[in-house]
This record gives sequence, C-alpha cells and structure tokens, in this order.
Amino acid sequence: MSPFFKLTTFAGEYGYTPAMSQPKLGDRSLFPTLESRAYLNHAAVSPPSLPVQSAAKSVIDDYAAKGVGAVFGWFEQRDRLRGKLAQLVGGEATDFALIPNTTRGVSDVALCMPWTSGDRVVVFEGEFPSNVTPWQCAAKTFDLELVWQPADRFRTDTTAALDALEAELKRGVKLVAVSFVQFQTGLRMPVEAIGQLCAKHGTELFVDGIQGTGVAPVNVRDAGIHYFSCGAQKWLMGLEGAAFLYVEPGAAKRLVPRVAGWLSHEDPLEFLFHGPGHLRYDRPIRREANFFEGGAMAAVSFAALEASVDLLLELGVDAIHHHVNTFHNRLEPTLQALGFNSVRSTDPKLRSGTLSVALKDEAQLNAVMEKLNAASVACTTPDGHLRFSPHWPNSLDEIPIIVDALR
Repeated sequence: MSPFFKLTTFAGEYGYTPAMSQPKLGDRSLFPTLESRAYLNHAAVSPPSLPVQSAAKSVIDDYAAKGVGAVFGWFEQRDRLRGKLAQLVGGEATDFALIPNTTRGVSDVALCMPWTSGDRVVVFEGEFPSNVTPWQCAAKTFDLELVWQPADRFRTDTTAALDALEAELKRGVKLVAVSFVQFQTGLRMPVEAIGQLCAKHGTELFVDGIQGTGVAPVNVRDAGIHYFSCGAQKWLMGLEGAAFLYVEPGAAKRLVPRVAGWLSHEDPLEFLFHGPGHLRYDRPIRREANFFEGGAMAAVSFAALEASVDLLLELGVDAIHHHVNTFHNRLEPTLQALGFNSVRSTDPKLRSGTLSVALKDEAQLNAVMEKLNAASVACTTPDGHLRFSPHWPNSLDEIPIIVDALR
C-alpha cells in the first residue's frame, strides 16, 4: 500500500489501495461525484477528493468505535502533518501550529505581538478583510498606527510599489501584513522581495497564504517570512475547520502568549495520568508556535488535510503551478477576444492559480454568471471580477466548455 492515504494509529489502519489513490494532473477520477463539468472555484472552496473523504471517515469510524480511546492516536497523526506542512512550505515541523482557520492565525498573532504604543503596521487596500480586520482591532487595542498602501500597484508597477513600501519601512515599521495572492486579481505578491526589504529595515513580515498555498510555490524561510497563516479548504484541497500557522522560531520567542489555553503549557497532560498532586497552573507556556494550540482540535479536518497535502507533495507544487498556468495561457486570449479585460499579471513570476477578468459593461456580470452556471461551469465574482481558479484535476479539455458558454 502506498504511504499516502494510509493513516496508522494505535486504533487501526485506514486507507486506499494504490490504484485508487494516484493523483494525475488533468485527471479528476479522484472526484467521481463532482457535478460541475468544469469546476473552476478552488480559490473559494475545493471539493474533497476520495482520499480526503476516506481520511475524514477514518476519524469518525475510530471515534465511533473507541470514544476517548481514539483521541491520542490522532494526536500522533497531527505530529506527522506538521512535518508534511514543513515539506510543503519550508521550515521545521516545530515551527507549525494547527489552528481552525486563516483568520484565527492572523488574529492570534495580532494579539500576541509585543506591541509598543505608536508601532506602525503596513496593510494593503484591496486585501481580503481577514488580513485587515485583525490589525485594525489590534490598532485600537494597542494604540498602533496603520499605514495603507494599494495592493494592486504591485500588479501595474512592481518597482514603484516596492519603492513606496521601502519609503515607509525607512520611517520605522513594526510589521508588514500582506496576502501571498490577491483574491480578486490572482496577483502573486512578490513576498521574497518584500521579505528582503523587511529584513533590511528590521521589520517583521506576516503573510496570509490561503489564496496561493498548494498551487504556487513558496518557501517561508527563503522568503524571510515570520508568520504565515493558511486554511485548508481552498488550494490545499482539505476541509473547513483546519489551518496552519507558521511562526519563525525567533519570532515565537518574542510573542506574548495572550491567547494561551490549557494545552499551551509544557507537559499539559501530566495531571491526567499520574495520580493526584500533578494539577498545577504555573507550568510555563511553550515558546514554540504550537502554544497557539490551546485546546481541542478538529481531528476530522486535520486528518483530511494530511491526505490532501500528500496529494500535493506527490504531484509537486511546481508541476501543479505549470499545469494550471498552461490552462490559463490557453483560456486568457479567448476571453480577451470575447471582450473581457484580463487583470492577470504579465509577469509570470507574479502569477498564481487564478485568472480574473473584468467586463467592459459591469452590468452584464450577472448575465455572464447565469450562462456559465447553465453550462455547469463553477466560478465566482469577487469584488466585480469574473474569477477562474482551476487546480491540478482540471483538464485542458474543459476550456471549450467555458468558451462555448461565454460565446
């Protein structure tokens, strides 16, 4: 049996045969019940593959059979998952905390930063609110100054955008908060260049990774990222209720544990198994990323995430990125010929898994969506953009379906 999709705990073994679990680019056989003829909505929510469904069922079956006896085997599974996340985005397993969603990672870091009144934080206009609202709340709570810059300037003039950012960094900035990929346009932000500027000026870098992780390569260490939060339900192709937060080891030691819970302590379980006299409230809070794991977690969603990450690691994110952009390279010229304005970056290094277009007549957007829905093409319209977001299962043969619907 393949090591992928074989979940081994002391409660038993679950999984798929190799023939049923091999992913292939452009092949959706692991999604046999998917209804859409062309599912191009992975930037919103990905449908779960058969291995992901199997992993989730494994947990439910185990808990149904064993109750509390199943719990600690799935602790071990999550240890394994942290190591695979490190393979996917860089870092070490101990740099990762498992959390419920992307926003929780942003909020927790915003609350736990060692702020000083007057600290400045750079945020970007056009970002999804999950990477803005927590910083606004922190600004009110800790008397911070938010510095706004336009995210879309990086698409139209990257050099000017980086120069404008550096001008602010020279004035003193505690942290820059940016998304890996912009949700409307699919712009893959130059996080490596931003990270270099932050390192040069002593600024920490927070990245919201949910719109790109799994379809666009990233290495948190190489990019100089201090914090990286990412949910499972989009390009990672897992389930809602699971996410991860990477924290650079030095940054973890500087954080103030304002959101710690009972599992955040060193040796948090000792009082449960060693008789009376071990219940204490003064055990130190861990100085690693996993102090954010303060309580019970969604075992089903994290088992599903391991199965989906296994698929991504087997295919390779570089190969997935090439496949998806081959899809877009064929679709984009036809969309432009039909009168759509593409907002995809002309720089291949700034491309993600998303191709977004705008209509010259915005009033026609609803009518276009009706045509696509009638043709069983699943996409979405964030902030007035028509967004296509295929992933590794999408075949190039789906492109004529899209084009025929739009014609």
